[in-house]
Amino acid sequence: MTGRPRHFESKDQLFFEAVVEPLTQAVDDLVAATESVDRDEPLTPERQLETMNGLYRQLASTLEQILPLLGLVLFGDPKVARKFYRENFAVAMDRLAEAWREVEDRYGFPLESPDISARAVMGMALILALETHHGKKFDRNRAVKLISEGTVKGFFPPLEPGARRR
Repeated sequence: MTGRPRHFESKDQLFFEAVVEPLTQAVDDLVAATESVDRDEPLTPERQLETMNGLYRQLASTLEQILPLLGLVLFGDPKVARKFYRENFAVAMDRLAEAWREVEDRYGFPLESPDISARAVMGMALILALETHHGKKFDRNRAVKLISEGTVKGFFPPLEPGARRR
């Protein structure tokens, strides 16, 4: 890298630019994608799956980039962790949930709980990022495909009474 090294006025400024800004940008991008999901073409089951796939890829990629600093703040000083979680991470998930509520309103299909769904998606994306970062033989593409399908169609088939394998 050429040029002069950047200097930050404080650790807080460094942290903000290294973790909060990328997380905020990722959520901004996801919210924008959610808002435009059916603007170009109608939302079909295939397009819904494709959109979810893109959401997981984008979110996991961003989380992987900030993973080391994210780990430091979330699992470091409990006061700092609590503040960061409440002011940044929870806010990001709430914004995602609000975007999903708007999709829900456009289509008239009720989501059980957009706030919990947003947290579940963020959790799965975080695990994708951790596996990609630390897993030796992790197939991220396969995982994104399966998680996207599970998110859209359900992770487990409905059980039929009496249909038990022996």
